[in-house]
Amino acid sequence: MTVEEMRSKTVEELREELLALKKEQFNLRFQAAGSTLENTSRVRTVRRDVARVLTVMNEKARDAAGAAAA
Repeated sequence: MTVEEMRSKTVEELREELLALKKEQFNLRFQAAGSTLENTSRVRTVRRDVARVLTVMNEKARDAAGAAAA
């Protein structure tokens, strides 16, 4: 998912996406610990996607706070 797609989503949709990514990250950690992880690069991709979602959520919160102050 690109950043542009994330920015077009609502905060609630971003929270759902974040929850799904965190669950996937958790499962990937267990697979890595049990030596059953097939796609090792997926760990890095999921971690970066989590960071992107959090960044967009923070941008939206900052914009909302700025609009409320103005």
